[in-house]
Amino acid sequence: MKIDGVPSRTIWLESDGQTVGILDQTRLPHEIVRVTLRTVDDAARAIKSMQVRGAPLIGVAAAYGVALAMQADASDAALRRAVAYLAEQRPTAINLRWALDDLAQRLGPLAEGERRDAAFARAGEIAEEDVESCRRIGVNGLEIIRAASAKKKPGEPVNILTHCNAGWLACVDWGTATSPIYHAHDAGIPVHVWVDETRPRSQGAALTAFELLHHGVPHSLIVDNAGGHFMQRGDVDLVIVGTDRVTAHGDVANKIGTYLKALAAYDNGVPFYVALPYSTIDWSIKNGVDIPIEERGSEEVLSVYGRNSAGEVQAVSISAEGTPARNPAFDVTPSRLVSGLITERGVCASSHDGLLSLYPEKRSAAE
Repeated sequence: MKIDGVPSRTIWLESDGQTVGILDQTRLPHEIVRVTLRTVDDAARAIKSMQVRGAPLIGVAAAYGVALAMQADASDAALRRAVAYLAEQRPTAINLRWALDDLAQRLGPLAEGERRDAAFARAGEIAEEDVESCRRIGVNGLEIIRAASAKKKPGEPVNILTHCNAGWLACVDWGTATSPIYHAHDAGIPVHVWVDETRPRSQGAALTAFELLHHGVPHSLIVDNAGGHFMQRGDVDLVIVGTDRVTAHGDVANKIGTYLKALAAYDNGVPFYVALPYSTIDWSIKNGVDIPIEERGSEEVLSVYGRNSAGEVQAVSISAEGTPARNPAFDVTPSRLVSGLITERGVCASSHDGLLSLYPEKRSAAE
């Protein structure tokens, strides 16, 4: 994907081979700032503060965080500390735990002198695997958009609604929910995207709209509660969202507000798809009620960031001083409301059997 015409990624190993670069997503869309991570503390802070965010990208950042830790101290104790420390930063996205478990299992048997290079190498592999998974999600999801386009009048766009940011900014490249959209757009299929603003952090407004704009994809920003209205009017052909965790039975955790979009889509007969890579499936949990839901600080609800008339980016309070607020970051959409899961292996029903049809090697883990 591109920023101002320049191919870009969200995270990369710097040319010195010792530090990691990231795109600071807390500064978008008003400022494009790249930050260097030098220590495991830097990586943890970037994950917690959401300089990097989105389930797949969090996993990659955590892997690089372990590598940075091993660069400073490759002992068994340091490895255990790094894995536990990074795991604490965001509890809902399973990709974080998956990447940390992967690094721990690979590095544990190695001699201390081998761990640093092995960690950086594996983090780089996870990043490239994410890019390829997202590309394949796009190829598989493209067929859904192509089928929807075939039902439209010539030149009439397929109207797709998405929630939060499950684009390339949430991954390393391509994205999950946006990958089919980019593939369709690049293939010449007319598309138009309804972009939910996605309060409280406005990741749709700040991030999804930003990347669609830079890729030239037609889109319209809408307030979170407008989606049902456009569905009622027949202005939404399908919904595609991402996810931070999918259970073995197909329940889906995603940014708060996703459940309401799924309900509206179900009531109006609009197909509701969820796009995800294999690393987002939690085979150890059957039901969505068991997914831990991160509760973030109330300041995200009580204020918004924007650029003022002087060109400065600042926070502005939007409620009376002393107002209490709750800020669950995610909700769970039950599998019965999901039309299908778009993965790197294909599209399946959002169910135990559906997932196992694509990942039969996981049968023992899911039972």
